[in-house]
Amino acid sequence: MTRLRTWTFVALAASSLGLAACGSSSSSSTTTTAASTATTATPATTGGSTATTGGSTTPSTYATVSDPSAAGTIGTEPTITVPPGSPPTQLEVKDLIVGTGPAAKAGDNVSVQYVGVAYSSKQIFDSSWSRGQPFQFVLGKGTVIPGWDEGVVGMQVGGRRELIIPPNLAYGAQSPGSGIAANDTLIFVVDLVKIN
Repeated sequence: MTRLRTWTFVALAASSLGLAACGSSSSSSTTTTAASTATTATPATTGGSTATTGGSTTPSTYATVSDPSAAGTIGTEPTITVPPGSPPTQLEVKDLIVGTGPAAKAGDNVSVQYVGVAYSSKQIFDSSWSRGQPFQFVLGKGTVIPGWDEGVVGMQVGGRRELIIPPNLAYGAQSPGSGIAANDTLIFVVDLVKIN
């Protein structure tokens, strides 16, 4: 299975390079690694709305990612596969690797490693891996986009989770900067490194 994925990735990468040179696009899944990133945005922070009620995060109903990225290995930078078709309209979550440590809850100060890809461009817009250090935030306090406050809850230390976040739980109609369009759906693969 690993050999098949490797050859699929090589064929997809070669096809993508050929299509990029022609200025064409493909409707098939696109695999993106942080090594191909050209722009970096501010980590998934927002000064806007919170996803808290009475001091605790109330996760919205979310679906399971139907076409998840490869799990990879904890401690190594993940690869994100953008699913074909239209982006989902609700938060989708999939544990790629289930951790064995404690589960994160609202109010916890968590450290994560992540890669973020814009659904529309299929390009990485941010990666803590490229900065060489985990990103820290307090879960459920509205210091990150609501999709993170909802999607990281329940994740166990040592785990890797994919989040596909619709615009209403990301940046909405405002583009926060280069790499993320207005009303863009965002895909993150997040490793929960520790709860501080």
